[in-house]
Amino acid sequence: MEEMICITCPMGCHLSIQRLSASEIAITGNRCAQGEAYAREELLSPKRVVTTTCSIAVPKANAGPKAGDRNQASLYRPRRVPVRTKTAFPKERVPELLSILAGIEVALPVRRGQILVADALGSGVDVIATRTM
Repeated sequence: MEEMICITCPMGCHLSIQRLSASEIAITGNRCAQGEAYAREELLSPKRVVTTTCSIAVPKANAGPKAGDRNQASLYRPRRVPVRTKTAFPKERVPELLSILAGIEVALPVRRGQILVADALGSGVDVIATRTM
């Protein structure tokens, strides 16, 4: 018997889950249908919204500050853009997604909500920018 607390609504129901087989579970303790749906997804196919940052591509013509160059523009130029998955992404594939996002360079300008990676890893989930830069 497993126990968890539902986090989908303010009631915070204490759920008791009994595994009947690898793909079937019995849930008690929920006071609404959301609790049952939450427990099923969390135990059978967990998902998470993934947030991280990606590098900003430096234009070739302006490859960045030279040694000793400390002007204001180079000191405050953003180096990373915050990104997230548009919807929840399969939890077991999060490390694979993060390794792909670590190698991406985003060209500026970028708008908040702009899709940077469509259908990430064939999951149907897009990766979007969360800030206009």
